[in-house]
Amino acid sequence: MTNQQVIIITGTSSGIGFVLAEYFGKKGHKVYGLSRKQTESPYFKSISTDITENNAVQNAITEVLKSETRIDILINNAGMGMVGAVEDSSKEDILKLFNLNLVGAVQTMSAVLPKMRENRFGKIINISSIGSEMGLPFRGFYSASKSALDKVTEAMRYEVYSWNIDVCSLHLGDIKTNIAENRVRTKVSEPYQNIFNKVYALMNSHVDEGTEPLEVAEYIETLLSKKKWKAHYYFGKFGQKIGVPLKWILPQTTYENLMKKYNKLD
Repeated sequence: MTNQQVIIITGTSSGIGFVLAEYFGKKGHKVYGLSRKQTESPYFKSISTDITENNAVQNAITEVLKSETRIDILINNAGMGMVGAVEDSSKEDILKLFNLNLVGAVQTMSAVLPKMRENRFGKIINISSIGSEMGLPFRGFYSASKSALDKVTEAMRYEVYSWNIDVCSLHLGDIKTNIAENRVRTKVSEPYQNIFNKVYALMNSHVDEGTEPLEVAEYIETLLSKKKWKAHYYFGKFGQKIGVPLKWILPQTTYENLMKKYNKLD
């Protein structure tokens, strides 16, 4: 990735998105950050955008194209977590989560694709989670929302490849960010209280011990320099990444027993 690229990143007001935007801005690329909160940075232009509102997304892309003749890269990073038992989750919370993690990402892709098609070039990275590959205790809907985005990514690879547009899912393990502050946390009913408290404390400790966001930026840079992409890439600590191939090869009950141990449920 030597030449200057035009890069759009969603969810750049904090966390991974902010680090990515500054990282690529410092490398000399033209970076536009789309997030609800306007962010000040000398390294990228922030455009206040709620990606769950299609008009707002279209307006943001129109604004980018006032200054640019192309869009080379989209990194769909905006997203939110959700914790709580499946039983306790409300329709409103589930829809709010899918509206951002799935619909918002799709609307952003749909907005950049016409320009990518016109230029017969584009790369789209959908930030997913290692947790999209398995249903995680008390994170069922988060796993489901990211898994849905993965399947959309796989479908899109067939649909857009003839215009030299490549799409992939980047599944991240725990990254050291303030995700815990921004999660939807459903009310946990009495039967689940004790077990949830154990899992929740462990969940937060994994984030605190997670990979630094800067390492994600460096990994994405190497990914962007590849000629051809696979549909899925996994980045994080070995103990989390190993959960994916184990899911493919182990009998379900054996895998569940391992996961119970890992999540201190046994």
